[in-house]
Amino acid sequence: MNKKKILIAKIGLDGHDRGAKIVASFLKDSGHEVIYSGLHNSAQQIIGIALQEDVDIVGLSILSGAHKNIIADFVPLLKSMSNNEILVFLGGLIPEPDIPYLKDLGIDCIFNKNSKLNDILMWLE
Repeated sequence: MNKKKILIAKIGLDGHDRGAKIVASFLKDSGHEVIYSGLHNSAQQIIGIALQEDVDIVGLSILSGAHKNIIADFVPLLKSMSNNEILVFLGGLIPEPDIPYLKDLGIDCIFNKNSKLNDILMWLE
């Protein structure tokens, strides 16, 4: 397995982080280096952490329903500041019809409510 450095981040005002903490713990237990951002981060704060920590991947958790607006702002900014080297995955309550739009914005992989933890691990490997 190729060990990755991953930032799991909560973006915006969404205060529900149980799932993000479970994903972070699972990935850490699977041998990856994981950083958890905590709650209520702006796009700029998350990008700052990602660049400072030199992560390979950012995993965003969004349960608020604001994923389309948040991602439209976040991904272009991250890609411009990181030379497109950082992969981004998204998890949360993402309706199936929104997935093509989010992928067009630059999300590399999306895990919705039906996804399993092993799905994330398989994508990483």
